[in-house]
Amino acid sequence: MWKRKGRKGRRTERPVPTELCDLCARVFPEDESVSGYVPDSSAVHATNEWFDGLRLVTTCSDDHFDVIKKGYGDRPFVDEELWAAKLTRALTTGPPALSLDQLGSRTGLREPQIRAAIAWHNERLREQQGMDP
Repeated sequence: MWKRKGRKGRRTERPVPTELCDLCARVFPEDESVSGYVPDSSAVHATNEWFDGLRLVTTCSDDHFDVIKKGYGDRPFVDEELWAAKLTRALTTGPPALSLDQLGSRTGLREPQIRAAIAWHNERLREQQGMDP
């Protein structure tokens, strides 16, 4: 027969927290990560509006971070895209908005910005559906 060790005698190793590189998809220990925010008009934070327009990037090295940062730097920052993302967040969380005033209250956008965001969004939909005139 064997004797089972008590809890004190068991040696349990805790898993090392890991990260995934946004460029090469390498898995590496969390304490080796290089992280930072890059400007991205398509990014809105789920709960903190201060981070709207910023995308958190995590990489395995400074070189990989620089590659991603340059890629986002080459991409235009489109205000209407950011506004459309804010509208999407407002319309998919909480009760549905019924007026432009309510959307403005939830997003901090003014009516011309809301209308521009809707037009931008609708144009992207038409492009995706091959209905571009």
